[in-house]
Amino acid sequence: MNRKEPHLMNRKRSREMNPKESQEMNRKELHETSRLAYGRRMTSRPAHIAMFSIAAHGHVNPSLEVIRELVARGHRVTYAIPPLLADKVAETGAEPKLWNSTLPGPDADPEAWGSTLLDNVEPFLDDAIQALPQLAEAYEGDEPDLILHDIGSYAARVLGRRWNVPVISLSPCMVAWEGYEQEVAEPMWEEPLKTERGQAYYARFHAWLEENGITDHPDPFVGRPDRSLVLIPKALQPNAERVDEKAYTFVGACQGDRTAEGDWTRPEGAEKVVLVSLGSAFTKQPAFYRECVKAFGELPGWHTVLQVGRHIDTAELGDVPDNVEVRTWVPQLAILQQADLFVTHAGAGGSQEGLATATPMIAVPQAADQFGNADMLQGLGVARTLPTEEATAEALRTAALALVDDPEVAGRLKATQAQMAQEGGTRRAADLIEAELAAARG
Repeated sequence: MNRKEPHLMNRKRSREMNPKESQEMNRKELHETSRLAYGRRMTSRPAHIAMFSIAAHGHVNPSLEVIRELVARGHRVTYAIPPLLADKVAETGAEPKLWNSTLPGPDADPEAWGSTLLDNVEPFLDDAIQALPQLAEAYEGDEPDLILHDIGSYAARVLGRRWNVPVISLSPCMVAWEGYEQEVAEPMWEEPLKTERGQAYYARFHAWLEENGITDHPDPFVGRPDRSLVLIPKALQPNAERVDEKAYTFVGACQGDRTAEGDWTRPEGAEKVVLVSLGSAFTKQPAFYRECVKAFGELPGWHTVLQVGRHIDTAELGDVPDNVEVRTWVPQLAILQQADLFVTHAGAGGSQEGLATATPMIAVPQAADQFGNADMLQGLGVARTLPTEEATAEALRTAALALVDDPEVAGRLKATQAQMAQEGGTRRAADLIEAELAAARG
């Protein structure tokens, strides 16, 4: 993570067209169609595609259906991943290539990530430096034809340069727009760069890249990929009209069959169902959960599913009424498909699942890109944002009652849901990856 990475704030296939349709298409659509058509013609020969990611659910989950689709199309896909998430990767049919990470794991205490910008970014550079030799050894003699990588996998871009193969970023969150550096990154880094620690961070990053024959500045090297598929709906992207669509293509949510995660049945007689979840990383919020119990547990006819994660003792919640179901983990999408309200930290995954299921949201952002996502959801008119310190029982209840029965909110959610369905998702992502393969092969 560095100052040019906005995550710190974290179509149908082409067909032959008749002349009239061709005239009506704009330039961008015509370019995209030709790329896809070319890709589908030229990629009958299976390729070795290597995916690189970190051990974080929010970074791995968005890519899994794309990987599954590529495997189904006959490609050999390897997936470089720490052991903690290897089984999840293997379920797609990809071959896990294991490496050891120094980043806090998915079950780590949120405090392990620190509280300042440098606390957040230094572990990613440290991890990349120690990961690179492991990954190079794992792929020695088995170099891929194309690299896919999560935004947190800096080593993958280095290996792409070393092996001279195409590299595509799979972004699970918003991306940089024209002007992002001036509007967001530079103000965010102004004070840290005045410190010895901040200067040392950049000096070390420069040195590592130079050791690997790369003279690029760290910021564009990491934060401005040559090619990126954005795995979120365009509706969640700030300043979407200023995103360079030659580099970035929004394919939207790549969701598949999630039945393996488990099912959930709406209780008989429940008039309203609310799911409360702060994701998997920032769940150590007992005071907030107590406010949720008070806010919704006292509403007649309401049933609450409260996911509290692994860092909360349920005794910390106090008296919990029968209409509040407390879980350490939930099959989130299965519940959202039946829920009337979603209280979320506004992570990219949760936000798009809320939109995909047309569920009104109360956003209580905790870190990283969640604040930007919360702003986007509120701007769409489908959510209310509450800072954690202001998320009292009264504020939560007021927001909930205003959202759940508002026909205008429901209409906006349905419109956004329909727009998302047109973005292409998994198949379009795979088509675009195959088009890059075809172009590289000539």
